[in-house]
Amino acid sequence: MGCTACQLRSEKGLRRTGLDQDQPSRLVGLALPRGWRLERQRQIHISLFADLALPGGWFCRTDNYLIDCGSPTNTSVGNRTFVADNSDSNTLSTPQKILASTTLEPNSSSYNSTLFQTARILDEPSSYTFPIKKHGRHWIRLYFFPFVYQSYNMSSAKFSVSAQNITFLKELHLDSGPQVKEYSLNITHSSLVLTFTPSSNSFAFINALEVFSLPDELIPEGAQAIGTQNSYQSVSNKALETVARVNMGNKLVYPQEDALWRLWVSDDTYLIHNNLVKFLSNPKAVNFTKGGVTDIIAPYSVYGSVTQLNSESDPNVKANVTWRFDVDPGFEYLVRFHFCDIVSPSLHYLFFNVYVNSMLVARNLDLSKLTSDLGVPYYMDVITRLSDSLKLNVSVGPSDIANPYPNAILNGLEIMKMSNSKGSLVLDSDLKKSSKMKVAVIVGLAVGIFTAVVLAIILFLLCRRRRRRYAHVNHSKAEENFANNGMESKYPNGAAIFSSSKAGYRFPFVAIQDATDNFNESLVIGVGGFGRVYKGKLRDETKVAVKRGASHSQQGFAEFQTEIEMLSQFRHRHLVALIGYCDEQNEMIIIYEYMENGTLKSHLEKVNLVDWAMESQKRRQLEEIVDPRLAGQIKPDSLRKFGDIAEKCLAECGVDRPSMGDVLWNLEFALQLQGNEQRSNCDGELSSQVNHVNQVESSVSIGQFSMGDVAGISMSKVFAQMVREDMR
Repeated sequence: MGCTACQLRSEKGLRRTGLDQDQPSRLVGLALPRGWRLERQRQIHISLFADLALPGGWFCRTDNYLIDCGSPTNTSVGNRTFVADNSDSNTLSTPQKILASTTLEPNSSSYNSTLFQTARILDEPSSYTFPIKKHGRHWIRLYFFPFVYQSYNMSSAKFSVSAQNITFLKELHLDSGPQVKEYSLNITHSSLVLTFTPSSNSFAFINALEVFSLPDELIPEGAQAIGTQNSYQSVSNKALETVARVNMGNKLVYPQEDALWRLWVSDDTYLIHNNLVKFLSNPKAVNFTKGGVTDIIAPYSVYGSVTQLNSESDPNVKANVTWRFDVDPGFEYLVRFHFCDIVSPSLHYLFFNVYVNSMLVARNLDLSKLTSDLGVPYYMDVITRLSDSLKLNVSVGPSDIANPYPNAILNGLEIMKMSNSKGSLVLDSDLKKSSKMKVAVIVGLAVGIFTAVVLAIILFLLCRRRRRRYAHVNHSKAEENFANNGMESKYPNGAAIFSSSKAGYRFPFVAIQDATDNFNESLVIGVGGFGRVYKGKLRDETKVAVKRGASHSQQGFAEFQTEIEMLSQFRHRHLVALIGYCDEQNEMIIIYEYMENGTLKSHLEKVNLVDWAMESQKRRQLEEIVDPRLAGQIKPDSLRKFGDIAEKCLAECGVDRPSMGDVLWNLEFALQLQGNEQRSNCDGELSSQVNHVNQVESSVSIGQFSMGDVAGISMSKVFAQMVREDMR
């Protein structure tokens, strides 16, 4: 006999049950026919027909198990019933029967608190066995909330959870607060065995769980892997763990609002720059078309709210809207973007780009072309490459297509971790230990390099007073023919970029196009606030990195000019060398030497040092990252001031970064707070000071640095005079 809910699809079926066709399509409290009553040991199945009618797409949950673990009675949550597991059923196999309960309610749960007030304690290996009628994707949700019951303090419990040879959790330890873990498995057997294994001298616990079959269209068979050429990757044999499910528009969507009882958290906590966006909510504008995306994929509330780039105050804004998420290194991730154009006044008005970790996912995305109407939902799946990064960034930004007000939107986002080759969703313990052991080494390395770079900048500013000339860069004679030495390059507003005394190697735009295959997107190796960076090759086979400015604003021009001037006058082993520049056709292009071995970051054990340092800065605990050799020598006020200016310099958007004058003044202030510099005769010969500092620079080694090496220089007078020169 077929599923009752499927029989209710027809109007006749609706009339037979007394349901009005105009009432909401979700069936509430559907009773089973008398002849279908199940014996007590199969009572787990009573929720089989809940949540079966959906506005956009009906489906049958052939398998549907909802269990309120440790509860003596069934629990109703909305229109669903979680069944008590205290009966002598065949579902749970455990040596002892320990049912725990509490009157304590979780403070920060978006789920029904009743499910967290009981628990099944498992002090030996135990398992839940669920008969599976329909092969395919199933969701497994595990509810945890540690509380104290008699001699069992669940905050001290440590255990592992696995199913179908897939490790979900290993050595799990929950201190406090409710948590819901969600996994997706492609089940090909007649049963699912969910195993809980306590660690040595510990126990396991579970408050509630769900196991139910999913609509076939919800999880794709595969998706495009970004960063590779035409690489389609299958996910059918992969287990998935939901890492993040986010609703944009700064709006929380509760499970009761979702056909599949999913929780969509608000995106505001993941946004890097809230000042660049505006939020909009208009669910009535959503149009689920026949044969298209249904609310099984995501509910009205998700497609009806949006976070968009706020360009109304500045039509020239070229910033990306970025969300940042914590992830485990060493895994691939399935990322699903949800889009719905509820902001455009007409079709083909909105064009934007989509990125994951600065890798281009979609260029000039036109939702009108994909959906043929406004307000029609659309989603897109991609797979990230293996990475050792602890962060995953998702961005949307303006396209290159002209638009009076550049815009970019995102309605919702889901990030799912894919099981690795070992059939595990858990970060390898050896990798965890290795990462911790390397932190101490990396701290010294990072501080040493950062200090060296700061010193290099100071040296450059000192040398600038004596050296006002370009250091010509060696490159092929073929490219030298393009050089425009002795000419004054003009910006569109008539301002000269460089005087004739500063003319460097100015490449024609056609040479840059040739080197980058006309700026082929497959050659993009990075994206920043200034623009994209392409890998290129000159006519003499010299590999170069070509940074193409994305904005012709005065601020972009100033950054363009400053960077060329600085790199032309100064060389350092920690700074990439300048090859040339191009300013034809209103372009702002800088050509660097190509670093064959990647960035410095890629050689620092893949640890995101900037993120780590900024976390310490936010917690006001910068002393954590100070080199042990300098511990106790830096005054807290001076360290905090230095951290503040460093944080501002790292702002992703150029408008948020300070000017060089501001940086100089703040560094001077930090030195004054330190109060331990040694003053020297301001009338002394500067060249001798520079020579002394050059000797110091050559003796600097990683992990070793002393401020005493530059004690002969009066930094206050140097900074003050340099700033006065810049202000003239």
